[in-house]
Amino acid sequence: MPFTAAIVTAALITILSGCVSTAPTPSTPAPTAEPTTAAGTATPAPTQSTVLFVPGGTAADNLPIFTATVDSVWGSPQNVTGRAYIDALAAVGFDKAAMQLTSDTTTVGNPAESIQFSVRWGDQCLVGQVGPATGKAVTVILPGLADGTCLIGATVPID
Repeated sequence: MPFTAAIVTAALITILSGCVSTAPTPSTPAPTAEPTTAAGTATPAPTQSTVLFVPGGTAADNLPIFTATVDSVWGSPQNVTGRAYIDALAAVGFDKAAMQLTSDTTTVGNPAESIQFSVRWGDQCLVGQVGPATGKAVTVILPGLADGTCLIGATVPID
């Protein structure tokens, strides 16, 4: 059975790697220049403190706070600890009951090359992927699965 879980996990990583775009999404365009105010002074780029959780909004409305939160954890010492992402996302307003998380260790106890986590939002999913294999935090909106989940394969319980 552990062999089957490893195959499913490898397939999930392959699927998500092919689906995840590193290009900016339309809801978060890449700035071409530092934004400025009327006085000509630079304004800071959006951070977790400048974007907000939108409870009645769409997945696209909440991608900026999802991304800012994931980036914040990625920049911390807990950047390869799956639970740190879940706790941080819950702290800004995402529902833990709508989340999924893959293990941050392999079936033989080694650190995972990548960790995926998601938040189901209506019929869509906010999905994040981090780890040594990605080299950076990646976030994307994907269609939800027919069974009401976002990730394929084994996930860990979230309390």
